[in-house]
Amino acid sequence: MVKRASEMKTELREQMRGGKGSVELIHILNREEMKGKVRLFARIVLNPGCSIGLHEHVDEEEAYYILKGKGIVTDNGQTTEVQAGDVILTGDGGTHSIENNGDEPLEFIAVVMLYN
Repeated sequence: MVKRASEMKTELREQMRGGKGSVELIHILNREEMKGKVRLFARIVLNPGCSIGLHEHVDEEEAYYILKGKGIVTDNGQTTEVQAGDVILTGDGGTHSIENNGDEPLEFIAVVMLYN
């Protein structure tokens, strides 16, 4: 299967998970294309000052792979600065949030993997 960039759905969410500003999601592959084992596979763009609020994952885990920019991640209560090349993995029962505290867009790949 080859899926062209022009075939990927782009979505804009305001105050995602209680965060600040707008979040752009480019859905790379959907759940059906991932055989139901991945709930989300998307490229996410956070402009300066924007964030995804603190949220919990139950019966799933989420990985962020930072492509560009820098930000602040809170993962299970621990706050860490992240930049291009870093990966964050939040497991079952864990909580996390991410905020762009830089001067350029923060871009990352997000994958939510299901346990069941």
